[in-house]
Amino acid sequence: MDFARQQRDPARHVIGITFVILMHAVLIYLLVTGLGRTVVEVIKKPLTATIIEEIKAPPPPPPPPPPKRIVEPPKIQQPEPYVPPPDIPAPTPPAEPVISAPATTPPSQSYTIAPPAPVEAPPPPKPSVRKGIVRLSGDDPAYPRQAIRAGVEKGHVLARVMIDEKGNVTDVIIVSQDPPRVFERAVIDALKEWKFKAEGEKYVGEVEINFKLQ
Repeated sequence: MDFARQQRDPARHVIGITFVILMHAVLIYLLVTGLGRTVVEVIKKPLTATIIEEIKAPPPPPPPPPPKRIVEPPKIQQPEPYVPPPDIPAPTPPAEPVISAPATTPPSQSYTIAPPAPVEAPPPPKPSVRKGIVRLSGDDPAYPRQAIRAGVEKGHVLARVMIDEKGNVTDVIIVSQDPPRVFERAVIDALKEWKFKAEGEKYVGEVEINFKLQ
């Protein structure tokens, strides 16, 4: 259906006009009967407004007073009662001892005092190096061939031998030699084989050896 035609429909306008007339009739009836005046008076009555105040919280209680400090008075130390010392009797000096001389009786027997025993003089100390010691066994040193080739006709060697408790030679030390380093080895090899007197202790002996080419 066309919308413009619908708006021009007379039946639609009749319904609207009828509704408006009815509303005006009702209002006129209310005014005539006085109901409208009652409504107006009710509206005109004064309104009572109640203001509700805000409930405030009670203030906090005051703080308790600080505790009172109790100051104790200083204690006064009472002096101790004086106690007198006990009476001490004076010491009595000890009695002097009585010395009695014993009765002496002459001896009835005569005594002979022996002379003191003679004190033996200690033996003289042994020399640290003994000279002139005599061998018990062992051969003389051989004339070195090197000395013969070199034409050395004579030589001299002074040696010290370390002898143990049994008389055996434990070491040989060359003290001096002439010419040097010619007869040294022959003397050391020969003296190590020598045997001396056993004295039960160690000692040092000195031996002098002369070489001469014949």
